[in-house]
Amino acid sequence: MQIVACIKQVPDTTQVQIDPVTNTLVREGIPFIINPYDTHALEAALRLKDESHCRVTAISMGPLNAEATLRRALALGVDRAVLLSDRVFGGADTLATSNVLATAILRLNDEDEVGIVLCGRQTIDGDTAQVGPGIATRLGYSQLTLVDSIIKLDLDQRRIRVRRKLEGRHEIVEAPLPVMITVVREINRPRYPIVPMRLLSREREVEVWGNRVLKLDVRQIGLKGSPTWVNRIFSPQRDRGEIIGDGATDPVGAANLLVEKLLSKDLVAL
Repeated sequence: MQIVACIKQVPDTTQVQIDPVTNTLVREGIPFIINPYDTHALEAALRLKDESHCRVTAISMGPLNAEATLRRALALGVDRAVLLSDRVFGGADTLATSNVLATAILRLNDEDEVGIVLCGRQTIDGDTAQVGPGIATRLGYSQLTLVDSIIKLDLDQRRIRVRRKLEGRHEIVEAPLPVMITVVREINRPRYPIVPMRLLSREREVEVWGNRVLKLDVRQIGLKGSPTWVNRIFSPQRDRGEIIGDGATDPVGAANLLVEKLLSKDLVAL
């Protein structure tokens, strides 16, 4: 059985800048990293490989320079790496992205059965958390989101049991394979590649699949197949607010001043 880990190359958001004229991301000189949530999905796939001896394939959709992301996955221990890269894939929203990824997974399944697809909860550049569920919906897979622990994988019974992290509680869920799982950061601590594996990864092949391989309708992918788009990106302005009183030495007086201000602006009523 094959486990597919979906990973994405994203800009390091701690260093992202926005051009004030064009309101677009300044990409020059910005380092790219593996989406942090996806590193936990990749680690979960590798741990399942260690326990069940399944093969792990890492796939990523992006420009050709995303090959570096997949080479790191190879250095960590995945068996195969596939980069989905084509100009017609560019500008895709989550709907079009899930279409490309799901089609690639179907192609992988034709070669070796895919039992589990692992994704990070969300990406730090989009924050939609829609791609994983979109893949599951397109493929008709069981869908388990917000997973913080994989309790048991039973290949004989073709079932998996996980724990989901919900607001204020946890939920134990069991589902049949094939399944799509999105993970949260609490699920594990990602490993680091050892030097011999890093050296070997340089010689390994990263397969590149364009639309000639996937044969998708160009009206359903990329910008043409995206019903949503980003209208504008901007940095929020943080105006310094008015300092009212001295809350440290005179908290009662500061509170009274605040109430008076709110009353004068009809923001509260007594």
